[in-house]
Amino acid sequence: MYPVNEIFYSLQGEGFNTGIASVFIRFSGCNLRCAFCDTEHESHAMMSVPHIVDEVMKHPEAPLIVLTGGEPSLYVDEPLLKALRLTGKKIAIETNGTRPLPAGIDWVTLSPKLGFPGGDAQPCVIDHCDELKVVYLGQDLSQYDFIAARHRFLQPCYVDDEQQRSRNLRQCVEAVLSNPRWRLSLQVHRQLGIK
Repeated sequence: MYPVNEIFYSLQGEGFNTGIASVFIRFSGCNLRCAFCDTEHESHAMMSVPHIVDEVMKHPEAPLIVLTGGEPSLYVDEPLLKALRLTGKKIAIETNGTRPLPAGIDWVTLSPKLGFPGGDAQPCVIDHCDELKVVYLGQDLSQYDFIAARHRFLQPCYVDDEQQRSRNLRQCVEAVLSNPRWRLSLQVHRQLGIK
């Protein structure tokens, strides 16, 4: 049984796979308490592997499953991945990198929370990924140099205050212009008003 906050069908709204139709499996709970976390993931229902697969297959057209949270690495294991593989869909995970990942994941998005209050409570143990996606608040980017990533994205920290949000975006754009090995990632799903 797995604590699932929600399963929903939408477009991936950020990072490399932006715009891809995806089934999201959001797990409840996280091992970090980042001050800027904007995801409500605490509520959940306990779901079996067959129940999860049934919910995923309500969207047979989706090419991608995104395991997210909270922190999905607290729960994702070999039996779940084996069942999800049988759907024929690619499997992606969005992780903070504080726990090792099981085999069988097609795309790893690593979003380390180093240097943030509550986010650095545990070290990042993953040192390679497909996509490194950093929430940017002006931190020193060299602290991520130990991570081998095929793609590097900076994403401005989303806050409710519109002026601060605008400042965060400008700061992020300047950081990408100064460090062109990084690319800008925007939360397109917010702009579209979708999940």
